[in-house]
Formats: sequence, C-alpha cells, structure tokens
Amino acid sequence: MVNVYEAAGRFYDALSGERVVYRAGRQAGVALLHLRAGDTVLDLGCGTGLNLALLVEAVGPSGTVVGLDRSPKMLEMAHRRVEANGWTCVCLVKADATTFDPNEIAKELPAPSGGLVDAVFSSYAMSVFDDWHPAWDRMRALLKPGGHAGIVDMQLPVGRARMFSPLVRLAASVGGADLHARPWTVIEREGVDVRSASLRGGHIQVAAATIP
Repeated sequence: MVNVYEAAGRFYDALSGERVVYRAGRQAGVALLHLRAGDTVLDLGCGTGLNLALLVEAVGPSGTVVGLDRSPKMLEMAHRRVEANGWTCVCLVKADATTFDPNEIAKELPAPSGGLVDAVFSSYAMSVFDDWHPAWDRMRALLKPGGHAGIVDMQLPVGRARMFSPLVRLAASVGGADLHARPWTVIEREGVDVRSASLRGGHIQVAAATIP
C-alpha cells in the first residue's frame, strides 16, 4: 500500500477530502489529547504533515513533535510544510510504523525526555496497516506511564448517513483502509479517563485517554 501513497503523495491533500470531511477528526483528536506546552508528542503515520500545525500549536515552541512515516514522498511533503512554516520543534523520521525499533526513535527525542514521549497520536493511518496491533505496541512502548494516547480513524457511516456508504467504501478501497479495523477501541480498552467523539455521521471515530 505504500506504493499508492508514494504515487499520490504530491496530490494527497487535495484528493483526500481533508477540508470537507477529515480535518474535523484531526481537530477533535488533538483537542481530546490534552497536550500541554513543552510536551513531546509522536505523530505515527504522519503522512504529508496534516496534523503538524495542530500539534505544534498545542505543545508550543518549547515542545517537540516527532512525525513518523515510511513513505519518502509523503515525508517530502511534510518537510516542505515544516520549512514553509519555520517549525523548529518538529522532527520527521522515516520508519515503518509496524516494525520500527522504539529505542531508535528514542534517540531522536530531546535529552530531558528520558527516551519517552508525553503523548502518542495517529489519525487515519492505523486502518491502512495490515495489522495495526504492532503499531500500537510500539506507540505504547514510547509513551511515558500516565501519558496520553489518541487515535482518529474511520468506519462506515451509521444512521441516516449510511446513504454515503458507497462513497466511503470507494474512498477506502483507493486508500487501502480497512473500515472494520476499529483501532480506536484499544484506547477504550486500555485507557482511563477516556474521551471520545463521533463525527460525520459516525464515519469518523475519535478516542483519547490516559494510559497507565
């Protein structure tokens, strides 16, 4: 599936329905993550960097945002976004979210962090993985005890919005997303103080929590 994103990297933002549909999920997810100024946060599957502005605003210049993605084309777009905005607190890392070594990522973190992050976040990425569980295990391995985790992803719409299911299925098939993956449920199972949101007719699901 990485080849699809390699081919679409340059045009992903325009083709993904970001402004009309998916930006709302990113905004809700970052808001529910309860980030503070100075925090270090991992953005797993960062793609072209569509979460970066929200995360940078939340942690401020004293914080650190680490974006991780395996697609060079996507990361190239993310680098351009970082440079255009002059974000000095952003670090981008090329790695596979399901196989990376947390110890290697820890080397990219600020020295005072002790090799762990205050928060982990992923939006619209985990449903694309063949198996998202290894990615979650690695996210959790990098998270401080008592840190915050947030996942935003998608499923088929519900209620009256089910009329849009054919369009959702088509978009998911192009992007390689599994609409039945439900990765946000791990937050609900393993977290405390769970915060959640359901948007766009139930198509977008958001969950964030403190992870003991």
